[in-house]
Order: sequence, then structure tokens, then C-alpha cells
Amino acid sequence: MRAGFPDGKSLRVRILSADPLVRLALGGMLGEEAAAVAEGEPHDVVLWEVGPAGPLELAEGAPVLALVRGPEEVEVALAAGAAGVLDRGVGPSLLTKALCAVAAGLAVVERDYLALLRGARAGAAEVREPLTAREREVLLLLAEGLSNKEIAARLSISEHTAKFHVNSVLGKLGAQKRLEAVVRAARMGIIEL
Repeated sequence: MRAGFPDGKSLRVRILSADPLVRLALGGMLGEEAAAVAEGEPHDVVLWEVGPAGPLELAEGAPVLALVRGPEEVEVALAAGAAGVLDRGVGPSLLTKALCAVAAGLAVVERDYLALLRGARAGAAEVREPLTAREREVLLLLAEGLSNKEIAARLSISEHTAKFHVNSVLGKLGAQKRLEAVVRAARMGIIEL
């Protein structure tokens, strides 16, 4: 899709979403200034709707503005390399302005998420206790989205032992959920997404 820069130039926007209806709706939000940019065509910025399916493969090069449903998806978006984060409920005018800002090299973060980011950055620099080699293996499997049962099968351990290792990883990374642990580990450089 294309959205106009303030100086009248045209901004090429690639819309990424696992849901084709969301892609269509986001294209419609850009209004009359919008025109389709097919996959593989050059684009200036990526508009990424972070969905429940997890991170999509983001192409290198163009900056990314992520639309999120809540704080957990903010961390996912930033760990994947997004330069901007807005709530999915953003209006068309603000969306276009944010796309232009991100394409111009600025970072855009919705005000509601600023406190979250400050707190996350302050706590993300250190692990409470170093991860063991086995815990690092489990963490990599968590990043693949495997369940405790699948982790147990992959590592030839019992499901109970897999659950123990998962809980240990969560505790050492100060995370409440599996996805949060993966994102924090990526921010700390323990793993790469």
C-alpha cells in the first residue's frame, strides 16, 4: 500500500499479517493515498500486525512498524526488530504519521507502552542465575514453540523433567510465560530469534 509523505512523495508500505482480512482492513485504513505493493516489490516501510500465530519472518532492510494487542506483543515486536510499536486500535491519521516517521528513521512507541519499555530495559540486562547447558537447550526449544511433551521427546527426558527445566528457565529469566522468557533471552543475547 502507499501512504503519502508530508512533502507529497509516495511511501511504499508492505503490510504483513497472518490474516488476509486484517491485511485488507489495514490497507483500507491508509485511505485514498493507498495503492497495493505486492510481495517482493520494493517498499519503504513494513506495517506488521503482530498476531497470535507468533512472529512472521521480517525481511531485512525496510524499517518495521508493529501493531500489537498488548504488552506481551510489544516485547515480541521489539525482539523481532520493529522500529515502532502502536496499539492495534490506532486511527488512520496517526497510523500514516507513524509509518512516515519510521520510514524516516525515527522510533515510534505508543505512550501507553513507554513505562513498560523502560521497566523491561532496566530489568533485561541481567539473568538472576546463569542458565545450565540443559536449560539453554530447553530455551532454544521454547523458542521453537514446543510443548513440554515435545521438549521431553526431543531431549529424551521425562515430561516431568522437561517441565522442571522450563520452570527453572522462567525463574532465572524473571518471566511469567514461555514467550516472555524467549523474548527476554533474545534481548540479553542468550539466543537469537
